[in-house]
Amino acid sequence: MLENKLNINNEVELAKEEERITKLKALELFDTKKIYEFEVGTFKGLSKIHKYLFDSIYDFAGNIREVNISKGSFRFASFIYLKDILNKIDVMPEDTFDKIIEKYVEMNIAHPFREGNGRSMRIWLDVILKKNLNKVIDWSKVKKEEYLLAMERSPVKDTEIKLLLSKALTDDINNRLIYMKGIDASYNYEGYNTYSVEELDKEK
Repeated sequence: MLENKLNINNEVELAKEEERITKLKALELFDTKKIYEFEVGTFKGLSKIHKYLFDSIYDFAGNIREVNISKGSFRFASFIYLKDILNKIDVMPEDTFDKIIEKYVEMNIAHPFREGNGRSMRIWLDVILKKNLNKVIDWSKVKKEEYLLAMERSPVKDTEIKLLLSKALTDDINNRLIYMKGIDASYNYEGYNTYSVEELDKEK
């Protein structure tokens, strides 16, 4: 279990509180337009997103991990080489949908943070798409099982994830409801589904 600023020692309780806090922070990013103050398409920008979401929970928020991590049988990039890898990702082109997804796949392989990579990266991806293509992904239209399988295969072949995400593209880029439902879908991919952003928003 990860050390946290909340002094929570129960894994289930920590997951619930992490979900609640970071979903509200994600909504705040949208509502305040703070997200547009960050660099687009770079690790620096991704780091700012991660720190904004997780800073009240983890000391490592926004920082490159200093341990190796894996998911199932897949080992993410070794932390020893992360800085060099992230520098290379920074300069990858973003002028077409395919190139943007290729960049996203490489960042996913890097998995630069100790925790919260996927949730931060999907926001990061949408900002890149919005800036360069005037589109975002309606994540509520991307099924969990299909997404996870396509991402699992993406280091070898990214055709599947490109096709899957292309079908969910929308030019309704400033729709708050699409964004809120997208955050819920994004969190559900990682197993966080106790709260909905819409309900949390009403309780504020």
